[in-house]
Amino acid sequence: MTQATSREELLTQTFVTLADSLVDDFDIIELLTFLASRCVELVGADAVGILLADGNGNLRVMAASSERARLLELFQLQNEEGPCLDAYRSGQPVVYAGLGSAAQRWPQFSSEAVDAGFASVYALPLRLRSAIIGALNLFRSSSEDMPVADVRLAQALADVASIAILQDESSRESLAQAGRLQHALDSRVSIEQAKGMLAESVRIEMDEAFDLLRSYARNKNRQLTAVARDLIGGSLRPSDFASVTKNAAGPAPVTPRPQV
Repeated sequence: MTQATSREELLTQTFVTLADSLVDDFDIIELLTFLASRCVELVGADAVGILLADGNGNLRVMAASSERARLLELFQLQNEEGPCLDAYRSGQPVVYAGLGSAAQRWPQFSSEAVDAGFASVYALPLRLRSAIIGALNLFRSSSEDMPVADVRLAQALADVASIAILQDESSRESLAQAGRLQHALDSRVSIEQAKGMLAESVRIEMDEAFDLLRSYARNKNRQLTAVARDLIGGSLRPSDFASVTKNAAGPAPVTPRPQV
């Protein structure tokens, strides 16, 4: 099997998985985490972060391909400057291939990003027509331009994820009222807490702890949020994760479509 064929198959699988998320009940956190990891594989990004806006229009970190990317996204929000905020506010892609020279535009973010090992960033809006619900950040260690086809592919993936989140008028209304999205935000807090507990108990890095949580959820065919809350509540123990076989690169589980 050639590399091109492998990429084509991975791309097909990715769009099928995203399309299968167009159901009434799916885990937004898992969907966006899947999107972040697949962008790393498909478009040559070294790290990816995804932010969604809450009911008040404030961006929150919802998914990241690595702990390094998550911390950089948090830094961006805490200092209220950076490409994701610009992409969300404008509804347009924000591209900066030379972060070392971006001090005037983003003085704090550019310095932090360079220190983290990144030389370029591509921020793409999560959008459905006129509705802008967040942004996708692609971080690269290279300052060379990303191929235009890869940028378009990343935007297409972001668009499909946006459709899954805003799949009909009732979903859009609940998002505006911070209903479904607020649940996702609460879920993110639970996942971060569970990740920290697992990392501390098993003495592993935060990235590894998150992979372990996801793998356990997949192996048990459960939602990531439910597993995190069980660990926090005590019905799951850190030792329960010892026999988990990691499968972080696999597709996210989705709820089967209801029969018509």
